[in-house]
Amino acid sequence: MSRRPRLRPPWFATGASMDVGELRGQTEEASTSHGAIVIGAGAAGLAAAHALIKAGVPTIILEKESRLAEPWHRRHEQLHLNTHRDLSALPGAGYPAGTPAFPARTAVIRHLNDFSQAHSLPVEFGVAVEEIAFKRDHWIVQTNTGPRLARHVVVATGRDRQPFIPEWKGAGDFAGRIIHSADFGRAKNYAGKKVLVVGAGNSGFDVLNHLANIETRNMWLSARNGPSILPKRIGKIAVHRLSPFMARLPLWLADAVMATTQRLVFGDLTKFGMPKAPSGGASRLTSDYTAIAADEGAVRAIKAGKIAVVPAVREFIRDGVILGDGKMIAPDIVIAATGYRTGLEQMVGGLGVLDGKGVPLFNGGEADPKLPGLWFTGMRPSIRGCFANASIQAKAIAQQIVGQGR
Repeated sequence: MSRRPRLRPPWFATGASMDVGELRGQTEEASTSHGAIVIGAGAAGLAAAHALIKAGVPTIILEKESRLAEPWHRRHEQLHLNTHRDLSALPGAGYPAGTPAFPARTAVIRHLNDFSQAHSLPVEFGVAVEEIAFKRDHWIVQTNTGPRLARHVVVATGRDRQPFIPEWKGAGDFAGRIIHSADFGRAKNYAGKKVLVVGAGNSGFDVLNHLANIETRNMWLSARNGPSILPKRIGKIAVHRLSPFMARLPLWLADAVMATTQRLVFGDLTKFGMPKAPSGGASRLTSDYTAIAADEGAVRAIKAGKIAVVPAVREFIRDGVILGDGKMIAPDIVIAATGYRTGLEQMVGGLGVLDGKGVPLFNGGEADPKLPGLWFTGMRPSIRGCFANASIQAKAIAQQIVGQGR
């Protein structure tokens, strides 16, 4: 049997050691150069590292927290995935028998840890990346433990790294509480309270699904735009299981299928004060990265009058909230389901790779030819869900990197 010739990817290319030495002379003393550094040990980061190592690329993962799945540890106890168990697993892994169709937060945490341990992924904890810069044919990754060098850098810090609350006029004078939906906590803590949820997207409906089962004093949903919303189940069918098929459709057709499904299942929600969605669900995923909301009781509560849909927030005063129509409501607690930001400005803001909202201009197997070796993954929502998309993008990045080596 003939022996296959050994490939020489770019991190082993002739002259690389000389370049590394020159770089070290221009920066602080750096550690050994790596084929790839993955920044972030969430689902996207773990999947990317696994794909790279499997492809023969020497890889390390830098994680600023002291343990895996820290964002999941911090989320509220009742959080469940809106994506089905069979489409929410990392490559070659699965959930234990008996795991619900939509896994709970604790099941996701266990899954990430099991995957990392099963593949002995090289995660370095407590390493915060401050900035990355390109120098000749290497990337310099500045961290709180000193600079690192790599041929390739995969940024996998997530699109929900920083909870975002708008700078509402008068918010500092408000006598009640304003919290982000990430800090929702336990639904029972809102019993007997007057609650305003701001935002009719995925996070807003997640909160409302839980609050729909609680006896609050009053509950409002402030909606600037109507949502693209689907039920978690239709009969015994988990709707998300159809996502691989939906992802293959042209945008206009996927929009039409979702809009028709929403109308057939929920009826005309504008009758209950809900604004119309500005565009189709699939189109909004692509254009402004708005995730599709999942209903598990909130729409029923809206139709029953338990949740009143009100206009967008105009401003806060000490005793309440002034809405867009000039009317005032007086909530005890305002839950801002107003999304997240990537928080990448310090790390890569000087490279010209972010849009106006701080989202990378390229993602997955795409790259900027002016910045070879810089990759982003997990930065945009997907019809398939973050886990399935993480696997797809990890494979695409690994193929591109190994292909460059050939």
